[in-house]
Amino acid sequence: MEPCSDAVTETKGGVTILLDVTAGARRTTFPAGYNEWRKSIRCQVAAPALGGKANRAVIDIVAETFGVSRADVSIISGHTSTSKVIAIAGLLKSEALAILSACGA
Repeated sequence: MEPCSDAVTETKGGVTILLDVTAGARRTTFPAGYNEWRKSIRCQVAAPALGGKANRAVIDIVAETFGVSRADVSIISGHTSTSKVIAIAGLLKSEALAILSACGA
């Protein structure tokens, strides 16, 4: 089993992914590794954590990485936290894990 599989859960309409987000990073990177303690995938965004800019950047980079539209990605919890749960509609867990492993997570 891949280490990041603990961070991905299949749901009725797609998958949820646990993220550990760093806002204000030098560059936007996803996936940026795996946080074994939190069982989450690291995500770094250059946008600051002000006015929802970091959350929008997270949605943008996740949608780009998984090849889905921004409308298919939503933040379920953690809007004001570094620990976030995001949902991606129409994606299987196996597809998500294949994309994450190809990206180095």
